[in-house]
Amino acid sequence: MALLDFLKRKKQIEKAKPAEKTPSKPAEKKAEKVLDVKKTESKNKPVEISGEVIKGSHISEKATNLAEKNKYTFKITKNANKPQIKKSIESAYKVNVLSVNIIKIPKKKRRIGRTEGFKKGYSKAIVTIKEGQKIEVL
Repeated sequence: MALLDFLKRKKQIEKAKPAEKTPSKPAEKKAEKVLDVKKTESKNKPVEISGEVIKGSHISEKATNLAEKNKYTFKITKNANKPQIKKSIESAYKVNVLSVNIIKIPKKKRRIGRTEGFKKGYSKAIVTIKEGQKIEVL
């Protein structure tokens, strides 16, 4: 059958691979593995840029009340974590961050007439800064 030809090709490729390999010393294999690990570690490190983590400030009635208590709200990317948010706020606004709380707002189903859809979900962070410091949001 033509549908299962890819399995036959896969078996043929696997048979051909062991003949192509040349035996090498075990010490060389260990060195190769160590180099591969170092390469993958450097690739997986996230680049922390404030523009990528913080989308903007979140302005609402509750947010303005919290601003009086040195707590500011920001819209953030969904995959951002607390240390990344702290570093980006400190570098962007030159303030000392005491704590970060993350809130994830899920997407919500909305309907207009017959048309159904979803309202986008988002994440926001409530950042507490050191007393006496301010962030100009507007």
